[in-house]
Amino acid sequence: MHGRAELVRRVVEQGRPVAHVVVELNVSRATGYKWLARWRAEGPAGLFDRSSRAHRLPRKTPAELEQRVLALRGTRKLGPARIGPLVGLAPSTVHAVLTRHGLHRLAWLDRPTGELVRRYERARPGELVHVDVKKLGAIRAGGGWWAHGRGSAQHNNARTEQLAGRRVGYDYVHCAIDDHTRLAYAEIHPDEKAVTCAAFLHRAAAWFADHGIPRIERVMTDNAKAYRISHAWREALADLGAQPRFTRSYRPQTNGKAERFNRTLADEWAYIRPFTSSADRAAALPGWLHTYNHHRSHTALGGHPPISRITVNNGAGHYT
Repeated sequence: MHGRAELVRRVVEQGRPVAHVVVELNVSRATGYKWLARWRAEGPAGLFDRSSRAHRLPRKTPAELEQRVLALRGTRKLGPARIGPLVGLAPSTVHAVLTRHGLHRLAWLDRPTGELVRRYERARPGELVHVDVKKLGAIRAGGGWWAHGRGSAQHNNARTEQLAGRRVGYDYVHCAIDDHTRLAYAEIHPDEKAVTCAAFLHRAAAWFADHGIPRIERVMTDNAKAYRISHAWREALADLGAQPRFTRSYRPQTNGKAERFNRTLADEWAYIRPFTSSADRAAALPGWLHTYNHHRSHTALGGHPPISRITVNNGAGHYT
C-alpha cells in the first residue's frame, strides 16, 4: 500500500512521468499504469489488493450435485474415491466439494456417530498410562502355515487339528504406553487373567521408573473383568497410588494410543517376517521395543523417538 500510494503521489502531485517513477520504485511500467488507473477510478480504495477469485465459474459443480455428495458422505461415510463413481465426478472434484463445505477427513471421525475425534495428550510423563492386551495366535515349532504357505503340510495339519478341536492356543502381549511420551513396555504371557495383569502392571511401573517416570498417576484400560472387577488389579493400583480409568463402552478409540500401539506392534514386530516358533517371535520383542522407544521416529512427537521426551523433561540424556 505504501509503495502504491507513493507511486500515485509522485506522478499526480509532482507531475513526474510514470516511466521515471516506476524505475525508482523497481516495478514494471505496466504495473505503474495499472495502479495509477485503479486510483483514478476508485480513489485510495483502489490501491488495496483484490481477490484473485474468478467473477464467474461456469464449470463449477452444480449445487444439487454437491448436495448428493454431502448426503453420501453424511449417511454412508464414504470418501472421495467411492463417492466419485456414484455421482459421476472425479475423486478430486469430490474432494474439492468436501473441502469447500468444511467436512473433516474420514480418518478424523468416529465412524458410528460421524463426530470429530478429539485427540488429547497429557501434560507430563506418568499422568496417564494406557494398558491393553494384544492377542496373537501361537506359532507351532518349525513355523506355521504362514511361514510355509497355503497347501503345505503345516497348513493341512493346522486345519486337521482345528477340525478335531485341538488348537495351538494364543500368546497374550500385555502393553503399557505412557500418554505424554509414548514410551512403551510389553510382555508376553499365556493368559490375560487378573493376577497376570496385576503382576504386569507392577513390573511396568518399575520399568517406567527406571526410564525416568517415577510415578504413574492414572491407568486407563478397557472394561474387561480383569480390570473392572478384579481385586488383584485394584490392589496393584493401590500399591502404585494410581487411579483407574476406563474406556467408554464400545468406543475403543477412547484408549486410542494403546490401540495404535497394538497396530504398530503387529505391523513392525509380530508380522514383520515368518517366525519359526512362538519363542522365536518372543525373542525379537525386546529388541523391537528398544528400537521403538529409543530410535523409531514418532509423528506425534515431531519425528523424535519417545525417549526424547524423557531426556527433555528430566535431562537424563543417557537413554540413547
